[in-house]
Amino acid sequence: MLWRVRTTLPDRPGALALLAEQCGLAEINILGLQIFPGVTAVTDELVLRAPDDWHPVRLVAMVEAAGGTAVHVLRCTEAALADQPTRYVRAAREIVDRPTAFPDVVARLFDAEAEAVVDADVMELTVGDVVVQVHRSTPFTATEHARGTALAELVSQVLTRAPHAAPAPDADQPAYVTGDGRVAAVVDGVTVGAATLGPLAADGAVPLDLEVAPHWRRRGVGTRLLLDAGRLAQQRGAQELVLATESGNQAVLPMVLAAGLRGRIRMAGGALTVRVPVRDLRPLRTP
Repeated sequence: MLWRVRTTLPDRPGALALLAEQCGLAEINILGLQIFPGVTAVTDELVLRAPDDWHPVRLVAMVEAAGGTAVHVLRCTEAALADQPTRYVRAAREIVDRPTAFPDVVARLFDAEAEAVVDADVMELTVGDVVVQVHRSTPFTATEHARGTALAELVSQVLTRAPHAAPAPDADQPAYVTGDGRVAAVVDGVTVGAATLGPLAADGAVPLDLEVAPHWRRRGVGTRLLLDAGRLAQQRGAQELVLATESGNQAVLPMVLAAGLRGRIRMAGGALTVRVPVRDLRPLRTP
């Protein structure tokens, strides 16, 4: 059986050697090792191949007997043996190709979850004004926080440099019409985009359905609709908007960033959920 074991060892010569000796005596093979240095202690993550009669409690006891503390043991597969620098390079490439996949990629990279987990440690990363959180039961190390921050900075740079199509010089600019829980972008009597509010929930959240015609995307229409819908929701006593879409929707993250709103993004499976606070928005202007 393969096991992923993470433990904290005192930062002194021979600490890791003692653990390796205990593994050898127990006929447990160390197949992989990651070291996360600290000031007074070191966090080590090992991939172990143990005899079939070994179980997590027994592994924890062995590691603690060798001087380890904060021991976490999880079953794993041979995928845990993948070269770590290669994993980060591939993750960076995936993020560059599809920046909106950032929450899912980071969660997978750190063996975490994009959704909240009970009694879990949280890594909070900021992309522009958008906050992304990943969760896991094993505490994140300072090294992992630094790696996550570097990837978040990469996403910010990619989104900043992404080309945006400018409207044609002779194109009419939309008029924005508000009414009955809806904001519409209208050109020559034709609706080219709309943001529709759902019912206000007890927690102060309002679901938002936002759609922009394909030939009007990347022209700031979605951002304006998001802002006006947020102000409309604020008038109704809402605390935040909740926008749900497919995880592959690459327009959402740039739209939220362009609006200057400090949203929170969650990605689970094929669904992407963005929660945007509206309490600090200026009131909606009425004609």
